[in-house]
Amino acid sequence: MSHLDIIQKKIYTVNSIHKTLAYWRFKQRKIVFTNGCFDILHLGHITYLAKASDMGDELIIGLNSDESIKRLKGKNRPINDQYSRQILLAAISFVSAVIIFEEDTPLSLIQSIKPDILVKGADYIPENIVGYDFVKSYGGKIESVDLLDGYSTSNILNKILENNI
Repeated sequence: MSHLDIIQKKIYTVNSIHKTLAYWRFKQRKIVFTNGCFDILHLGHITYLAKASDMGDELIIGLNSDESIKRLKGKNRPINDQYSRQILLAAISFVSAVIIFEEDTPLSLIQSIKPDILVKGADYIPENIVGYDFVKSYGGKIESVDLLDGYSTSNILNKILENNI
């Protein structure tokens, strides 16, 4: 199997992940979920995802679709299309699955996956994290990860614009 085949096998839809979830649960694997745009992948993203992955056995990333990013961040975003973003994320060795979602929030995806641990950046108040009440309702955990200062897609874009690159 080629490396590209291995990467492609990590890309799921909300419907196609269920057989894999059942297998992971049968094997008593701890499922971690996080979500985001991951528009321009950078050190802050990798650090955040590595820390999230360390909290369990299988890391699932809910990835905002291109259309949801446009609604959330404006008409000039995303910089990278959803196909490119999902391939880059799936290529990371500690990422188990990537699922694109079309909605503005990942709530329905979280409800479908029922992760053991829901992870977001420490810039979120836990009680305000989408899915908090649902995950708590069945005994799941909500965890925060400290973000790496100075690393964000917005900072990268501003640096590019300032330097007229």
